[in-house]
Amino acid sequence: MSWEENIRRVDPYVAGEQPGQAGVIKLNTNECPYPPSPKVTDAIRQLETDMLRLYPDMNAQKLVDALADYYHVKPEQVFVGVGSDDVLAMSFMTFFNGNQPILFPDITYSFYDVWADVFRIPFRKCLLDENFRIKKEDYFVPNGGVIIPNPNAPTGVLEQTALFEEIIKANPDSIVIIDEAYIDFGGESMVPYVDRYDNLMVVQTFSKSRAMAGMRIGFAIANEKMIRYLKDVKFSFNSYTMNMPAILAGTAAVLDDAYFKETVGKIIKTREWTKKQLMRLGFSFTDSRSNFLFAAHKRVPAKDIFLALKENNIYVRYWNKPRIENYLRITIGTDEQMQVLVDFLENYLA
Repeated sequence: MSWEENIRRVDPYVAGEQPGQAGVIKLNTNECPYPPSPKVTDAIRQLETDMLRLYPDMNAQKLVDALADYYHVKPEQVFVGVGSDDVLAMSFMTFFNGNQPILFPDITYSFYDVWADVFRIPFRKCLLDENFRIKKEDYFVPNGGVIIPNPNAPTGVLEQTALFEEIIKANPDSIVIIDEAYIDFGGESMVPYVDRYDNLMVVQTFSKSRAMAGMRIGFAIANEKMIRYLKDVKFSFNSYTMNMPAILAGTAAVLDDAYFKETVGKIIKTREWTKKQLMRLGFSFTDSRSNFLFAAHKRVPAKDIFLALKENNIYVRYWNKPRIENYLRITIGTDEQMQVLVDFLENYLA
């Protein structure tokens, strides 16, 4: 008998490329093109390194309190973790333990089915319609839980809160998680609904709109009982998931609302400009309400464009998967970066 017979085998999630060379225009992982708030810089500079010999606050109370105040909920309704991936993975472990399959869209984050596989959770993918929209009736069936991103990724399609209310009401005995990594770029959050529905959890991240992908901060907001269950799972294997610099920097970011709104506004403005330019060049795309576009060209295959861009140090995202094999996901960069992209495409597609 080999030791390998006792190994848990999974097909891991493959993240977007992280090129190390200089001079790359990186439009493939939906990072913010602008730096974090200056208050984040100040918070990190003021950190006394001698403090790093101590364990951080296991409750990350400063950050929790800042988020609770910002979103007008109680601190007991907030959970923080090492990026929204960490929060979501622990949510899978905590809330999806029934015999019925959990439900999520067929076109969405590929780590949903990876986590389900790792944690031995049965799941079923619900087909989006021809416009990549949620068909709410698909979620009106017995299930072990529901998770839906809004806006969705990689499509960028935003659904209205009324649709999610219908799904939540139809599933009173299941936890419904709304994954809102991109909600700040033009959507209405479900956070105000957590006090109305005791089976709703909303998850967000600092990686996109708050420009802190490198710091790894995510959070969940739900009713107090759900947060207690989530904390029980966290403390069962790691009491100190949030390090001291992350707590301080994250708190500073939340407190600088003016900078946050300014940054989001710049990205939205550039996104809408880029839509017009790509449409002029023969692209079609969903009406993205995120910090990326999901675009297909009327004549040239997406894979060919992807490879041509990469050869010229412009990185975008491409998946060779059914239904989306002719689409590119293009992160919104600075005005200058998007102009370089448009100039290249103009020459390449001529």
